[in-house]
Amino acid sequence: MNNKLQAMEVFVQVVDAGSFTRAAETLQLPKATVSTLVQSLETSLSTKLLHRTTRQVTVTTDGAAYYERCVRILSDVRDAEESLSRTRLSPSGRLRVDMPTGLASEVLIPALPGFFERYPDIMMELGSTDRPVDLVEEGVDCAIRGGELFDTSLIARRVGVINFVTAASPGYLERYGTPQHPRDLERHRCVNYFSAKTGKVYDWDFRRGDERIDIAMRGVIALNDSNAYVRAGLAGLGVIQMTDYLLQEHVAAGRMVQLLPDWISEPVPVHVVYPQNRHLSAKVRVFVEWVSDLFAKHPHMHVRALAPARAGAALAAPPLIEATA
Repeated sequence: MNNKLQAMEVFVQVVDAGSFTRAAETLQLPKATVSTLVQSLETSLSTKLLHRTTRQVTVTTDGAAYYERCVRILSDVRDAEESLSRTRLSPSGRLRVDMPTGLASEVLIPALPGFFERYPDIMMELGSTDRPVDLVEEGVDCAIRGGELFDTSLIARRVGVINFVTAASPGYLERYGTPQHPRDLERHRCVNYFSAKTGKVYDWDFRRGDERIDIAMRGVIALNDSNAYVRAGLAGLGVIQMTDYLLQEHVAAGRMVQLLPDWISEPVPVHVVYPQNRHLSAKVRVFVEWVSDLFAKHPHMHVRALAPARAGAALAAPPLIEATA
């Protein structure tokens, strides 16, 4: 069994490196040993895992599927060993995290040097897209998600909220005028956001005191990536409704103008989620604690004093991320 695990680890390293030579250097093994171990896997599985040429090594279709399984198995083995050792004081290993694009680029990544200084033996793989992922199917340790949670197979910890602002470029406002009321937006051009999962275009919501308005905006373009969405607003394609942490820099620089400041959009809760049937390893545990502390201290991850969240209110998911399925 130990030889099989070693062969799996070598195979994963060859795929990651794209080369037997680089894999051998990383693992500090003779190249012949690396080649022999991969060949033994192919023999035992009766299938070809890699295409080999003099210039490169590429993975076959069966090899790609086997690679994903190997990554999960090796991760589970490391987690099991870690849970029975003192390494939980210094967690290590590969940590696979998934989160929305804007939240990753503007909030998490700038703070990651502090995380790696504290936990130097963790190697993070950060999936950064606005599409929902299946944590179990894709081998993700934990994810950061916004909106209502419907997937009861996941354990969730609320770590903050996200606020939205409505804005447009100065060039757009000069051409089309400045709306004074949410209903004015029905006569404006806007940039919509649609679900990567369902294709549904999200409505816009506004609240001022006890007054609430939901609008299905007439859009000239719809996008499903938060960074591209902001770029569309900067290009003057229309009015946008986006997270304040993505727009703050542009508003401060005068590239965007905040609209309807007396009206707010319902804040969206943010959770860290992970599968309940997966052992919560030390590396996941310390990451969850670190993210919770990061968001607790972040100025844009709290409900605004102007807009307390209503208990039991249905949370819309404007241009940000998919809610769980």
